[in-house]
Order: sequence, then C-alpha cells, then structure tokens
Amino acid sequence: MLQIPGLYVLSSDKKGRSVYCQRAISAGDTIEVCNTIIIPAAELPIIHKTRLHDYYFLWGEDMNQCALALGHGSIYNHAVDANCDFLLDMEYETINIFALRNIPAGEEITINYHGEPGNKEKLWFEVN
Repeated sequence: MLQIPGLYVLSSDKKGRSVYCQRAISAGDTIEVCNTIIIPAAELPIIHKTRLHDYYFLWGEDMNQCALALGHGSIYNHAVDANCDFLLDMEYETINIFALRNIPAGEEITINYHGEPGNKEKLWFEVN
C-alpha cells in the first residue's frame, strides 16, 4: 500500500469520517494505492445485510463482485464535483486514488461514488 505523507481522518456529526491531507496535493498525484479484499459475487447478498454495504466498490470484469479497500480507501466521502477519482486495478487488486485538481492542505479529499466525476445520479443515502 502506498500513501502520500500527511493523510489524516477527522470525524463529524454530518459526514462521519472524512479524509484530509496536511499538505497541498497537485493534480494527477496518486494519493493512495489501496490493497483490497475481494468478495465473490455469491457473497454479495450477505454484504448487503451488514454495515459493509456502504463501504465497498463494485469489482470484476462484470462488476458482479465487490472489493473492500484497505487503508483510507473505503472512507473517502462522496461529492458530485469530487477533487479525486479512483482506478480499479484488477491485475494488482488495488484501488488507486488520484487527484483530479490541485487540492489545498486541509481540504477534504472526496471521490464521486458513481466512478464518474460530475455524475449527479442519486445515491442510496442522503448526501450531507
């Protein structure tokens, strides 16, 4: 697992946990390469009955599996106009988080949960 120095997590009443960085991040920088735990398709219905339901990424060629990202990977919050994006690396079984734009020190690091920056589709929960 690779992480840029200075990542930290804060908790709030509105969003739960949020990820930040103590230093500025440049557009294109890799913020984190997260190892994953791959959950086979047959076990996905079980995940939906647990708290892990809100923390997995769809995975696999047919997107019928799921992956739990280790490190900070499963706790980046959603934003329509996220400052980061993610890449699913099926070969190395990692999820790579990278900056879409310059991010000043202390700004929350966010991704768009739909996997498409700017995607405004409704999520399965109310966004704060």
